[in-house]
Amino acid sequence: MPKHLILCDCSASQTLDPEGLSKATGLSCSRLHSALCTDEIEAATKAITTGEAIICCAQEARLFEDLAADLEVDSPPLIDLRDRAGWSDDSASKLPKMAALLAEASLPTPPQKTVDVISEGLCLILGASDVALPAAEKLAPLLGVTVLLTDETDPPENRDFDAIRGRITQASGALGQFELRIDALQQINPAGRGALRWTAPRDGGQTHCDVLLDLRGGTPLFPAPQKREGYLRADPGSLHAVSDAVFQAAQMIGTFEKPLYVALEPLICAHSRAEQTGCSKCLDICPTGAISPDGDHVSIDPMICAGCGACAARCPSGAITYDAPPPDMTFRRIQTLAQAYRKAGGTAPRLLVHDTPHGAEMIRLAARHGRGLPADVIPLEVSALAGFGHAEILAALASGFAEVAILLAPTTERDALDQEVPLAQAMAGAGTVHLLDLTDPGALCDALYGAAPPAPLASPVLPMGSRRQVARLAAKSLNPSGGTLPLPTSAPYGAVLVNTESCTLCLSCVSLCPSGALMDNEDKPQLRFQEDACLQCGICATICPEKAITLEPRMNLDDTALTQVVLNEEEPFACVECGTLFGSKATINRITEKLAGKHAMFATSDAARMIQMCEGCRINAQFNSANNPFAMGDRPRVRRTEDYLTKRKDH
Repeated sequence: MPKHLILCDCSASQTLDPEGLSKATGLSCSRLHSALCTDEIEAATKAITTGEAIICCAQEARLFEDLAADLEVDSPPLIDLRDRAGWSDDSASKLPKMAALLAEASLPTPPQKTVDVISEGLCLILGASDVALPAAEKLAPLLGVTVLLTDETDPPENRDFDAIRGRITQASGALGQFELRIDALQQINPAGRGALRWTAPRDGGQTHCDVLLDLRGGTPLFPAPQKREGYLRADPGSLHAVSDAVFQAAQMIGTFEKPLYVALEPLICAHSRAEQTGCSKCLDICPTGAISPDGDHVSIDPMICAGCGACAARCPSGAITYDAPPPDMTFRRIQTLAQAYRKAGGTAPRLLVHDTPHGAEMIRLAARHGRGLPADVIPLEVSALAGFGHAEILAALASGFAEVAILLAPTTERDALDQEVPLAQAMAGAGTVHLLDLTDPGALCDALYGAAPPAPLASPVLPMGSRRQVARLAAKSLNPSGGTLPLPTSAPYGAVLVNTESCTLCLSCVSLCPSGALMDNEDKPQLRFQEDACLQCGICATICPEKAITLEPRMNLDDTALTQVVLNEEEPFACVECGTLFGSKATINRITEKLAGKHAMFATSDAARMIQMCEGCRINAQFNSANNPFAMGDRPRVRRTEDYLTKRKDH
């Protein structure tokens, strides 16, 4: 039986068009309910029992999930049409927007990749005795507790937990695998009568634990401490904060599923080549320190990665991709929203990108207590705002959205967006991309209702391929006149400029280019370049011994960016012996000028002539020369058994 929509107008507080929705989505619709979660709960029960219904109400999700559990069936899919579309002061038709939201909700959700993390409940509490010891007494019945006291105090008498003193000099890891180094370590000496005593301090102590409860205040042990799973911090002067941290620590025992947020393809990483550093965008932007250099590429610790997505947004080569969900799923959602909106009669939709829970709560409050979202503003909920980069923004504009607004949250990592948004604006034009840094639902409504968006793309395109390919295709459709667009300094697109007077065609840049944008020619002394492949990593400029290379961030929309162009070339040199072309004429002439008659190996005219020979002729000339370096004496006679026996008899 095909899926059908269970509609509820929430006590007639919103207008729904069952016939229009059915026609726009191709799904059958129920009769219009008014109190599906109260008086008409039997209708909800019947719909859930079939297992083929989509309930168009998300406010009472818990009620419907509990009902499904009682019926021993799967929880029904829920979609929020009321807060995101129905409750709106906009007089325009809400049908195109509702059709778009339903189409997007019908897309299959890829399974999330996870890894199991085991915590055995070993907890290390850091802090002064007046705060850390009471916390240890509360947690000792539940966890294996050790207290590291940071103040000058006598050992505690309570032996239900361990106590030490010292100074942490190094900390690493996350939930289930913290490792710490402690200097000036003192343990309790339990022997003897009277007060307990500390042992003598020693450096280099090491310990492992599953949970870290930091009640010291001051500088945290890790960057972005709120994103480090298993690391709990609280202001020691706030009783409420300490109680919350103790409660959280008590729950951190058992097996947990850790999402794998990003995928890494080391082979195309442009971090470095031959110990020459190139791209470091992911290293510079990771807030948790989960990314570290690993030879020519980088490595990502999945236990530390908090899934902000900033590295994937900034990666120029696509070596790092956000995988929860993967990029192609985000592009599909954007395309589906735009297509369904137009198919239902809409013309110029606007995309509002937001996170959970801040953005979703802002929309709910704006709908209940304010004007709600305009009819042409379609919300797109994403798990990582920082991962919504220039490629996703351009894909939305190329799909037919008039503008893209990103609603920031107080916890949003701004570094990536502050670079990705200007890059998208440079490729799409001013007035098409906005950051909304708002925390008041009323201000959100004012910003959206007061905006006058530009006209959308007349002929939307279907962005396909990698993020780089999507960005280029979208930029080309948004700038039909072609040409070259100047981009910000940190852009991952651009040209390599070569000073031909300084370049010696040593081709060091070719051998180290991680993307193959720089190439040589086997038949001629040439340096070739394909702009579309250039990542602007800078390795070529770093390695060039003549400092003849500079980078120009830009987006060349013409087809010449997809072809190989010659940056520098010279006339090849013909071997003076056999005429074979090798090297460049200018280079051979320079070497001859510097070495002939001036170096001991090339003091004679015959020796100097070898500089102007190809490899084969040079070896042949050396072999037949008077002072042949390859010459040897007669081959020694092979020794046989008789020779060894004779030698024994002689001795």
